[in-house]
Amino acid sequence: MTVTLHVCITCRAGQPLSEGEITPGARLHSAIFEAGVPENVHVVPVECLSACSHGCSVALSAPGRWSYVYGRLSDANAPDVIAGAAAYAAAPDGIVPWRSRPEIFRKQSLARIPPITILPEAAE
Repeated sequence: MTVTLHVCITCRAGQPLSEGEITPGARLHSAIFEAGVPENVHVVPVECLSACSHGCSVALSAPGRWSYVYGRLSDANAPDVIAGAAAYAAAPDGIVPWRSRPEIFRKQSLARIPPITILPEAAE
């Protein structure tokens, strides 16, 4: 199954930027591609994940799986983000065993969101 890795490209990680300077979030996005994205991971740049006070952030999601938001990242973390995304893609429910997660995914998780459940329409 293909999973989606959203990367906030507008994140400034709390830093003021000079004109023309690339945001830390955009640098992370580029570094993820340079690290080599697995075939079953679809990387999507997004304008904001609303985790601004937590530095650069990414989110992992897939239909029927738990979703995660991770923060306090930089372009140096790209290989670990890729490793975590690959482990997430391999987990049937999106829950990667604790010890199998990269350290940044163990310590820098901002949110864990349950899978969406479609409720049957109420009987009339």
